[in-house]
Amino acid sequence: MVRSTHTKEDIFRMLSVIPDPEIPVVSIYEMGMLRDVLIDEDGYNVVLTPTYSGCPAMGIIAQDIKMTLDANSVFPNKVSLVYHPAWTTDWMSDEAKQKMKNYGIAPPLHSSCNQDVFHHNIIECPRCHSENTVMLSRFGSTACKSMYQCNDCKEPFEYFKCH
Repeated sequence: MVRSTHTKEDIFRMLSVIPDPEIPVVSIYEMGMLRDVLIDEDGYNVVLTPTYSGCPAMGIIAQDIKMTLDANSVFPNKVSLVYHPAWTTDWMSDEAKQKMKNYGIAPPLHSSCNQDVFHHNIIECPRCHSENTVMLSRFGSTACKSMYQCNDCKEPFEYFKCH
């Protein structure tokens, strides 16, 4: 197999459109999961950090990356998962947070998790913007989200937990 000659920037550009399978309105790049692309004599190594150590979407994301690289003749390639440092909401772009809100998921209130969101912060409803909300469950459809309900518009919504 002949090694391709793509730059790190080329690879980031190709991969920046891959959606997060659990929140399809944001990309893995906007979420901050796409950490690095290492290029050496062995080929291309895409470095990912999962949002949670047991994130069930990582297999799909790795498969999407490999398919995108293969389709763009980026050979040889591999995907590596890195757990240290742990992913944090600090790595999310402001654009990702806004897209989440527009999609109906309340984005993290702050970047660093030095505050206890469950006791000290008001979660704004992403639909009607009311602050009259209540947590229904610490866990939503995925471990990275909590389930809330707005007392004004009565709609349930998820809050993407800060971590």
